[in-house]
Amino acid sequence: MKTEQWIELLACSAGPAPRGVAARRLTAALGAGLVASVAIAVLGLGAVPGTMFMTPAPWFKLVYAAAMVAAAAWLAAKLARPLVAGVRRPATAVAAVLALVAAAGLANWFATPQAARLPALLGHSSWSCPAAVLGLSLPALGAVLWALRALAPTRPRAAGAAAGLAAGAAGAFGYALSCTEAAISFSALWYTLGIAASSALGALLGGRALRW
Repeated sequence: MKTEQWIELLACSAGPAPRGVAARRLTAALGAGLVASVAIAVLGLGAVPGTMFMTPAPWFKLVYAAAMVAAAAWLAAKLARPLVAGVRRPATAVAAVLALVAAAGLANWFATPQAARLPALLGHSSWSCPAAVLGLSLPALGAVLWALRALAPTRPRAAGAAAGLAAGAAGAFGYALSCTEAAISFSALWYTLGIAASSALGALLGGRALRW
């Protein structure tokens, strides 16, 4: 049999490529990482008082984190493919989440009496919040990078940054269940710094771990 005939036979017998492989792998990895982050936060740091859920503060944090997980996972799934295409929409979704959070933080800043603005922004844990979010992101970051290694990203740093962004948001979700800070301006700033640190770490690790 000639080589051309052999290639044609293999191509005809291959069948359609499976769909949604990247999404399924990343969803499973992020789900496992999110569960780990929540468990570590609640069991290790303690859960917020139930009365806090009568205020907007924890809901803002949870909705922010969940929206960023979804947007960043969408971006990571696009970057996991050999031919990077169609990243504009998920990148726009990530930017939209950040813009809405920034707008909410600024609105809360200006709605707070001037004398209380800086204390509300700094809270009692501004020094530890980004580090806690970063630490709680590590289980999800490891899981997502492992999932991406089985796929075919051609831009390893960008894929790693997207993985870190999603993992950071998962860490923020877990930390939101332990954080007693009430100011939305606090969450908009310090949670975002923690998520950004996770994204930077993902880019650094992805440049090595995801290289072909």
